[in-house]
Amino acid sequence: MQRHSISHCFACALATLLMWPLPGLAASAPQNATVAPGVAPPTPAAMAEYRRQLEDYTAARRKYEGEADAYWNSVAEKRRIRNAKRRGDKEVVLEDYVLAQPPVYAGPPKPADPSAPAENEPPQPRAYVPVVADFLESAARHFAFVPRQPQSELDYKRSYAAVAAAAGITREQAVRIYGFESGGNGKYDVQAGLEHPGAGAHAITTALGYNQLLATNSLELLAEKGDAFLRALKSMAAASSGKARTALEHKTAVLKSMVDFSRSVPDDWSQHDRLANTPKGLGVHAMNLDLDVGPLLQAQKLRDSVVFARAKGYGAPLSAAELEMMNLTGDGNGIDMVMLPAPWRERVPTANFFQPGGYQRNPVAIRNNVVAKLLAATDARMDEEARLQGAKDLAALWR
Repeated sequence: MQRHSISHCFACALATLLMWPLPGLAASAPQNATVAPGVAPPTPAAMAEYRRQLEDYTAARRKYEGEADAYWNSVAEKRRIRNAKRRGDKEVVLEDYVLAQPPVYAGPPKPADPSAPAENEPPQPRAYVPVVADFLESAARHFAFVPRQPQSELDYKRSYAAVAAAAGITREQAVRIYGFESGGNGKYDVQAGLEHPGAGAHAITTALGYNQLLATNSLELLAEKGDAFLRALKSMAAASSGKARTALEHKTAVLKSMVDFSRSVPDDWSQHDRLANTPKGLGVHAMNLDLDVGPLLQAQKLRDSVVFARAKGYGAPLSAAELEMMNLTGDGNGIDMVMLPAPWRERVPTANFFQPGGYQRNPVAIRNNVVAKLLAATDARMDEEARLQGAKDLAALWR
């Protein structure tokens, strides 16, 4: 299973990639451009200068794009080589990583077209990202289900601590990752972008809860681990009586329908991503808010990464920062990073463990551009967040 989330520390505005110019149009100005009323049209000299600047920009941008394509193709090829070596039980050497940093565009900026009144164009509306109210509404509509939300944050933390400890997650791992992902004081329903509600705050992804699971993660977890979650609910029901037992039996039936829905497509990230962003998929995501099932979902991803590391032959305990790398970049890339010898961590660029788009959207990985720096920056942020009261409360509940 893959993990694609935007962490509390790493969340940022997306950097928009410049489009390649269409052939034959790169250096020409619009032929039928309109000018805003009351604004004088650009002079021939201004248009000539614009065309000259556009030619320079287009040439510089084309050169950069060629270099960037070659770099990222090399990253992908080196990754294939490492994976093949490991499958064949062969030694991976330092030269199996790209040791240069990605190229950075250093040419002229794209010039403004003096004949295009861009300042008068209305801003594009921000794409709407569903929020907790949407998850709850979808769960009620499509599954006739209302999550049993905790009466207090400590109730959820208590349940999460018990589940995570039973799953083999250490207190240090759980508390520091909780702090890093949810801001140190994040509540069970904290969503990416809304860690600090206020004027201008808006959700940036569906990432939710202590470990910031995307809606896609919720479907993947139910598709792959749904049987274990169902067994856990049945066990809770068997140990209960009266209304509590009836409610748990109903919840088990709801969860079974969610598991079936999650398995209605192949176990593939892109397939689950499509399904997760339907109204019914958003209803599945609401299970993270349930006191009985939510902690199981939130803890399972960390357990999956620990188990993955062991299966790859990494027997040493994972530090919280190392486990977060697996959480951030996906288990395959994360364990590749974790298994680097300490001296290599000082030399291997972080770009080796990202796709181009993911790297370009991650200013922390760019700024801390070798593995040692990225791990140190992650640890430093965890140190800060672990001192906040929410993290202290979680640590105090550990068994």
